[in-house]
Amino acid sequence: MASGSAWRSAARQLPLRLSVGAFFLNSGLAKRNADEATAEQLHQFASGTYPFLGKVDAQTFTRRLSTEEIAIGAALLLPVVPAAVAGAALTAFSCSTLGLYLRTPGMRQEGSLAPTEQGIALAKDAWILGIGLALIAEGVNGHRGPTCTARGPRRHRRRR
Repeated sequence: MASGSAWRSAARQLPLRLSVGAFFLNSGLAKRNADEATAEQLHQFASGTYPFLGKVDAQTFTRRLSTEEIAIGAALLLPVVPAAVAGAALTAFSCSTLGLYLRTPGMRQEGSLAPTEQGIALAKDAWILGIGLALIAEGVNGHRGPTCTARGPRRHRRRR
């Protein structure tokens, strides 16, 4: 049976994992059967910032993107996946999309990090990055092992 602190940790993670997990699952499922025009548009946008993606077929890229989003959504929604693991996947994905935001012309206002109207959809990934980092921190802090308590390491007394 899980300890009280494990239940509190899971309760703190629940809103983050449910909201972002549902968002990613929905996004991945929506891309699963993307038509050629949608796949081409997604591929051109991504390969403009990440040129190595230009070597991949647009439909293949979109299917892989879909699979990644579904996997991240599932990892967030399934409580058996540790918070640090789900958070690491979310953090990695959001870093790549923030790269699109930072490196694609027209996404940000000139000389600023503030988004343009076109950049708002990618600027939201700053929140997703924060949620991923919070889950990593929660997972690392929540799994310190049996020698630690909420008050810090247990102090063992020497018997005299």
